[in-house]
Amino acid sequence: MPVNPDLPERTFPPVAPYLVGREKVREFARATRASAAVHHDVEAARSAGFADVVAPPTFPIVVAEATLQQLLAEPDAGIDFSRVVHGDQRFTYTRPVVAGDELTATLRVTGVKTLGGNAMVTSETDMVDAAGQHVVTSVSTLVVRGDGA
Repeated sequence: MPVNPDLPERTFPPVAPYLVGREKVREFARATRASAAVHHDVEAARSAGFADVVAPPTFPIVVAEATLQQLLAEPDAGIDFSRVVHGDQRFTYTRPVVAGDELTATLRVTGVKTLGGNAMVTSETDMVDAAGQHVVTSVSTLVVRGDGA
């Protein structure tokens, strides 16, 4: 089944809020070799003007992943996960993510195009804090490899 070309502009329901934990920020920072003190040390983060440790710039993928699961599970999407390769990921921030943030994410498919027998599905995941204020938008492109036929 090919990727559904009618996916663009489809918006999925918000996923359950994700509470950003201090230790999760530190673990992610270690895993991605983000060594700045603001990612590990509360006092360093506070001295820099933040309420708590600051998540590395790519941390929101942890939250966005739940929205991508909605897309992948959509029965009429036509996305065979065994053929998916992550093509691109970008983040646009209103402010940094810090420990203690409760982020709610909503995914909207923004494009589907076919290129060389592969489908490229682009989506945006907007993340807002508990007050409903925008924090970050994640733009993701999944490449669904063709079947070679």
